[in-house]
Amino acid sequence: MTMPTYKDIMLPFLQRLADGNVHSLKELHQVLADQMQLDEEERTRQLPSGLQSIFYNRLGWARTYLKKALLIEAIASGQFRITERGRTLLLQKPPRIDMCILSQFPEFREFKQQVRPKDDQSIPDDNNDKTPREMLHNYYQELRNALADELLQQIADQSPKFFEHLVLDLLLKMGYGGSREDAAQVVGKSGDEGIDGIIKEDRLGLDVIYVQAKRWKNSVRSPDIQGFIGALQLKGAHKGIFITTSAFTATARDVATRIGNRIVLIDGTQLAQLMIDYGVGVTTETIYEIKRIDSDYFVEG
Repeated sequence: MTMPTYKDIMLPFLQRLADGNVHSLKELHQVLADQMQLDEEERTRQLPSGLQSIFYNRLGWARTYLKKALLIEAIASGQFRITERGRTLLLQKPPRIDMCILSQFPEFREFKQQVRPKDDQSIPDDNNDKTPREMLHNYYQELRNALADELLQQIADQSPKFFEHLVLDLLLKMGYGGSREDAAQVVGKSGDEGIDGIIKEDRLGLDVIYVQAKRWKNSVRSPDIQGFIGALQLKGAHKGIFITTSAFTATARDVATRIGNRIVLIDGTQLAQLMIDYGVGVTTETIYEIKRIDSDYFVEG
C-alpha cells in the first residue's frame, strides 16, 4: 500500500484511544503499523536525515495535531489519553480527520496561526499560493512550536531539582552567572524569603539578578508577583527574573510593569523557545542551507 500520511493516521490513532486508557506512542507505532498492513520496508523507510522512520515521524505529527486540537491529552512524555472532545468527535463518525475538521477547534487554529502572518486567514494546510521560501518558513516555525510543546512535557515529567539545573544551564548559556561553579552556589536556594536564587548579571559580577523559577501547571497570579517584588525590596534589589513552566495572568503582568523594579517574566512558551535558541535540552538533527546567487561573482572585471 501507499505510505500513509499523518492525515491517514489521525483517525485510527484517536480510535485506538477510545477505550479511555493511557497508551504510549511506542505501542501505537506497532499497533497502527499492523492495522495499516505496512510491510517491513514501509515500517523502516527513513527520513532523508536517516535519524527516524517516515512512519514514526508521521505518527508523531498525528499525535501533535490531535493534542493541539485537544482531542487527546498528554499524561506523561510519550503517553496519551483521549479527551471528552475526542470522544464527541468519534461519535460523529467522521470518515477521516484532516485539517478542515481540526480547524473547527479554536486551540488548533491558534496553533496554526502562530506560524502564519497575522493577515493570513487561509485555512490551515492550504499552501498552494505560497512560495517555497514562505512554506519553508511556515514549516520551520511549526517544527519549533511542536518541539517547544514536547520540551514543556519533558520538564513536567522531571523533578524540581532537575528544573533548577535546567534554569541554571539556560541562564549560563544566555551569558549570565559567570562560571557554572559560581552560579551553582547561589541558584536553587529555595525558601530564602521567596527568592529561589541569585545569579551574576555578567562575568565580572558588577550586578546581580534575583531568580524565581516555578514548575507550575496553574498560572502565576498577581499575588505571586507581588510576593516576589516584596522579596526584592527586602534585599534592596532592582532586577529579577520570574520563570514559570505555565503562564502569567494579565493582572500579574500588569503588576510587573507598574513597579520600579526591573522584572522580566518568562512563561512556559518563552522558556521552551529560549531552550531551543540556546541549545538546552535539544540537539541539532538536520541543517538545510538555503543559497542564493552571488551577483558579485558574475560581474566581469
